[in-house]
Amino acid sequence: MTTSSDVDERLIEKGRKLFAQSWRFTHASPSIESLPPMGAIEVAFAGRSNVGKSSLINALTGQNALARTSHTPGRTQELIFFEAPEYAPLRLVDMPGYGYAAAAKTKVASWTELIHKFLLGRSSLARVYVLIDARHGLKEVDQEILKTLDRSAVSYQLVLTKADQIKPAELAARIAETETALAKHPAAFPQVLATSSRSGTGMPELRAAMVRLLEERGA
Repeated sequence: MTTSSDVDERLIEKGRKLFAQSWRFTHASPSIESLPPMGAIEVAFAGRSNVGKSSLINALTGQNALARTSHTPGRTQELIFFEAPEYAPLRLVDMPGYGYAAAAKTKVASWTELIHKFLLGRSSLARVYVLIDARHGLKEVDQEILKTLDRSAVSYQLVLTKADQIKPAELAARIAETETALAKHPAAFPQVLATSSRSGTGMPELRAAMVRLLEERGA
């Protein structure tokens, strides 16, 4: 008899092997016209500037220098694609950060248009992981992205970052309030994952979630 814990352990081990490979940068797309051809199943990471997207991608792959990290918010201005050579069916996409008020309005408008066009027109995009700073929770600018995802019917899941920087009771409350807010969003996956790029918390579960997604897609 196979139990849910057996399934979880299988997915976690499969996720570990998948992300233990040598992932590499493959494309940087500043516009929809420059996107790589569709084919591989894609998962994208979205979030406010400085929420820790690049750090999370580095922690997932165990490659500290794969995705560029910066103390300057809004540095990622393109869609950045990563692949594992021996596992072509999956691509990771680092999306431009949103909500960076100090950037020029024209630049913010350009990033926003790129994000929205990508979300609305990419049939190979299987899921978007929307990163939320665990210390601050959902903000109005996050709600706008969730509405866009709802309209485009792209499956998405919320991932709390920097979970090691708040107390366990506060984290539990943040998870609960975020899951309550998601009940209003039809395209949202109901479970919220809590992660820390620094401690590695939640990384096995996030990898396992991607493996499950690949299996559901028949990859």
